Amino acid sequence: MTLFFYLLIAFITFIAFLHAWAKKRYDISRTMVINTPRDVVFSYVRQLRKHPLWVPWFSKYPNTILKQKGEDGKPGAAIYWKGDNKGIGEGTQKIIKVKHPRVFETRVLFVKPVKVSMLTYFAVKELEPGKSKVVWGIRGNLPFPLSVISLFYSPNKLMGQDIEKGLINLKTKMEKKVKF
Repeated sequence: MTLFFYLLIAFITFIAFLHAWAKKRYDISRTMVINTPRDVVFSYVRQLRKHPLWVPWFSKYPNTILKQKGEDGKPGAAIYWKGDNKGIGEGTQKIIKVKHPRVFETRVLFVKPVKVSMLTYFAVKELEPGKSKVVWGIRGNLPFPLSVISLFYSPNKLMGQDIEKGLINLKTKMEKKVKF
């Protein structure tokens, strides 16, 4: 019995050490050049109701329930989602800053399967007429046990791939002249 107790204490100590050692903050971003005017790209990105059309997490889970409130594209507007599985979970995304036509920020709060809050940001810069550079990023803190898990599964690798897919989807939609 005492051996089990010592092994349990050693395991808990090891996990606590990993949590103390792990990075708790992350900032992941990707960039894409889109052959569309900055105003058109920005107007599309800031509309939360358009996100399911290009953000990969929504296409992975098509049975997700979506509800929207507020004036879309304006600070205070929000979208609520609830998936029928643990993949997308449940949460809200609320617009907190819009600096037309350059910067757009939202606060994302996951309620399930794990309570996590993060900031998403989009920056759009006009490189030349009809050509824009878009930066999409996510930053936040990793609570326990996600901080320990991040030592083995990098948030940059996990979320970065989906951000890249999302930017490719956005580029495809924008360059095909999607009707707004």
